[in-house]
Amino acid sequence: MRSLLLKASRNPWLADQARRRGFVRRAVRRFMPGETLDEALAASHRLAGEGIPVVLTQLGENVDSAAAVSRVVDHYRSVVDRSLEEGLDVQVSVKPTHLGLDLGEEICRGALSRLAHHALAAGVPVWIDMEDSSYVDATLDLYRSLLNPGAPLGICLQAYLHRTPADLESVLGAGGTVRLVKGAYREPEDVALQGSGAVDAAFLHLAGELSRDLSGPGAGRPLRHVLGSHDMDLLSQIADGPEIQMLYGIRTRAWPKILEVGTPFRVLISYGEQWYPWYVRRLAERPANLLFVARSVLP
Repeated sequence: MRSLLLKASRNPWLADQARRRGFVRRAVRRFMPGETLDEALAASHRLAGEGIPVVLTQLGENVDSAAAVSRVVDHYRSVVDRSLEEGLDVQVSVKPTHLGLDLGEEICRGALSRLAHHALAAGVPVWIDMEDSSYVDATLDLYRSLLNPGAPLGICLQAYLHRTPADLESVLGAGGTVRLVKGAYREPEDVALQGSGAVDAAFLHLAGELSRDLSGPGAGRPLRHVLGSHDMDLLSQIADGPEIQMLYGIRTRAWPKILEVGTPFRVLISYGEQWYPWYVRRLAERPANLLFVARSVLP
């Protein structure tokens, strides 16, 4: 099932059909508050009332023009400005292909530099998301080129990739900050671990490295390492230290418990019109969510 869903996430015809179906759009609302920044900020205010800060990310990837890249940069500048005006504790997260990586590394580096300069000058941390394995080298190069001591700039690494232990060591050695996730893209066996048990074991090992870094060399960094996971059984096995981040609408009953024990916690709010590939990858992470979609069809 997971393999089929990941394949479906890259199918343009299915994407077009899904966007036309009201029941799919209703089901998507479980995982995102809406398609607009206004809706994302409204959700941010609701969570702020519960003592929960957020990460905002506009959905989109593989843009195909310099004009589109400029619009994305301008949008994130607006995210930063409006968040500050409205008194929100916000971080932003962006995919390199949403900033033109497919058009060339220099185009993407320039766009990311403009976005990061605006956000970091305002005190808003920036996360660089990781996409499928074909983009890992370029994404790491982008991150290293922008990483400065004292700057709250982080990068996402995926536990299921065979290369990630070496990448983690390299990023930590350069003074970087990591958001660790399991990984949600379809990858072959020679690139990524395939079984859930093996992926969980890799995640635990790498999370342990982040915890140790926070109690040693990484103690004074301006941005805390993050574990991006909804697997409470897995998270309970990891030493205190990293922040936990969960997606909007997922494991909401666990949120108060996390806050109650004092673990740093933040919710990632995704929004935007280009939700289809992201949404299907979320279903692939937990195919049981298909039951929720099925229920949404019923009156």
